[in-house]
Amino acid sequence: MGRLKQKGKAGAAKAYMTRSAAVKKLQCSLADFRRLCILKGIFPREPRNRKKANKGSSAPTNFYYAKDIAYLAHEPVLRKLREHKAFAKKLSRALGRGEWSSAKSLEENKPVYRLDHIIKERYPTFVDAVRDIDDALCMIFLFASLPSDSKVSPTLIENCARLAAEWQLYVMHTHSLRKVFLSIKGVYYQAEVFDQTVTWLVPYQFTQTIPSDVDVRVMLTFLELYQTLLGFVFFKLYTDAGLVYPPPLDPQKDEGAAGVGAFNLQEAKPNQVPSAAAKSKVVEVDGKRISSKDVRQTIKSISASGSGDADVEMPSVDAEAANDEDEEFVEDTTEENPEDAPDAPAFTTATLPTLKTLSTLPQSTSSKLFAPYTFWLSRETSRPIFEFIVRSFGGRIGWPATSGSGSPFDESDESITHVIIDRPLVQRPNETEAEKERRRRRKYVQPQWVVDCVNAGKILLEDLYAQGKTLPPHLSPFGDHAEAYDPTAGLVGGEDEEMEEDEEVEGDEDVVEGSEEEGTARPAKSALKAAASAEDEAALRAAELAAEAAGIDYGTFEKEAKKAQKKASKAAPAQEDEAEKDMNKMMMSNKQRKLYERMKHGQKKRAEEVSVLGIAAFGVHLTTVSSSDKTWSRKSGRSRRRRNGGRSLHDCRLDVSFLLHHLVPRRRPRSPRATACIGHTLSYMLSEQTN
Repeated sequence: MGRLKQKGKAGAAKAYMTRSAAVKKLQCSLADFRRLCILKGIFPREPRNRKKANKGSSAPTNFYYAKDIAYLAHEPVLRKLREHKAFAKKLSRALGRGEWSSAKSLEENKPVYRLDHIIKERYPTFVDAVRDIDDALCMIFLFASLPSDSKVSPTLIENCARLAAEWQLYVMHTHSLRKVFLSIKGVYYQAEVFDQTVTWLVPYQFTQTIPSDVDVRVMLTFLELYQTLLGFVFFKLYTDAGLVYPPPLDPQKDEGAAGVGAFNLQEAKPNQVPSAAAKSKVVEVDGKRISSKDVRQTIKSISASGSGDADVEMPSVDAEAANDEDEEFVEDTTEENPEDAPDAPAFTTATLPTLKTLSTLPQSTSSKLFAPYTFWLSRETSRPIFEFIVRSFGGRIGWPATSGSGSPFDESDESITHVIIDRPLVQRPNETEAEKERRRRRKYVQPQWVVDCVNAGKILLEDLYAQGKTLPPHLSPFGDHAEAYDPTAGLVGGEDEEMEEDEEVEGDEDVVEGSEEEGTARPAKSALKAAASAEDEAALRAAELAAEAAGIDYGTFEKEAKKAQKKASKAAPAQEDEAEKDMNKMMMSNKQRKLYERMKHGQKKRAEEVSVLGIAAFGVHLTTVSSSDKTWSRKSGRSRRRRNGGRSLHDCRLDVSFLLHHLVPRRRPRSPRATACIGHTLSYMLSEQTN
């Protein structure tokens, strides 16, 4: 008889554990359990069968892996949290009894935990830590802009501002910035550090408020982890760049609102060569001083003689002689024959990228984009944003005293080439000749020009971004996917398609007219049909000869051939995609197939909404006429018009076929009345649909 299985002792019931059971096992509060999970990176899991995992109960709850909870039971931070709980009880008892000396002693010996070991556990390599600092930077910049209150201390905000400035200083020093996007939420930056893409968000300098529905305690726990992580990462980055960390702060510049200019980047002094005494280890055995060099020489002699069992007497040397004569490591520069060398495994460290190789990677040519230029910030522009951008790309920048102290030059500097200004253009009647000459030498651009130059990787023309002009659309450099918004697509691609369609229609008309005039309709039609169905060059050449014999010129034949090839290329992938989709659906389970069908239904519904929005946008942008003008209609003499806000109800009831006929792209421009009628009809249709 087999062994009986007890309920809840195997399977999902043993592999998973509810949150209440985990808190009971760890003997901690729910807040401490949440803090532990955040610090250690443990999150709830979804079992395949919730009822089995919950031992037959269907009550809603969160599940964790039992191994993760057992892993938390040995965490040093948990022990410190228990000590802090006992400390809080002792402190409250001492304060209640009025034992002030005991309370002071307890406060001095308050238990404090460190998160260094957690950082080393979660990020085994430095590249892993760099890859995961996106959220840390966003959190740091967010708290650096928050006001202090009872929950967020001023010391915490000051520390976050210091870390944010240290990161900006490193990016500016290494010219690592690559992309910038000015959004409603804030400014998105993207940099490349050790061949890793780092993207973070910086809020605008407005007065921030903490919403009441946000649990600040959870955010502070994340912030505690991120501060420790960034401390490790910044120390390594600064050390590899040859800089002193932390960078010294100038208190006077900091009081004058110098921002990142209050920190001074100092190069680290080259490490002194370690002395020979530090490299050579000398031990004393039976009254004899033996150095590491003697040990290596003895090992060589043993391996050369082959007498591994014989005792060898170590020669006694003086410590000073051993220090002076200790051998140095010399790198072997000889090249081995790859044929004679044994096959190395694929995971050898020779093929892996190191920090040294990553730091010496070739940088983009646009990293010094603004090096030849000198910028001056107008007082209404945001100094922290554009100082960071311009200095990251090698440019010099200055600002007025109202934006803070620390400007390297003033407004009258002759080296200024660009002025970043964000105010309307006004006339200056009292301007002197010197000021006019200085204004002519400089180029006045709006702030978007700087960001668009960075994203384009080149210096753009300043005329489109001149002071007082309407700016071009500011596109996100992160929208590389197919569905990203591109306002130029409808202008360029749409016009090209319309031109192609018009040319195709004209080509068809020319073919028909030519066939009627020459009386060779059948040969011409057969030749064009052969050109459309041609699969290789020989068939295409034969169709071309037949068309030439039928009297069709080469230009018309070439247009028809291109048209046929385009239709074939559009139809073939569609058929292949449909067949592939059908095969994939056959391999799906019922659950996956239903999910796929729901996804396709949602995509179809969104596509219909987009098409409706496209028609609405087209109707909004059409030209309208005033209510005093006479409204145009197909049959103006047969029906009576009634005015309703400048719109004729009869014209709004035009049939859909007539509306679509006028929506087709035309080579000749429409009359204003026809355009107005189409706009009125679209507006009426949309209002009826909304009502």
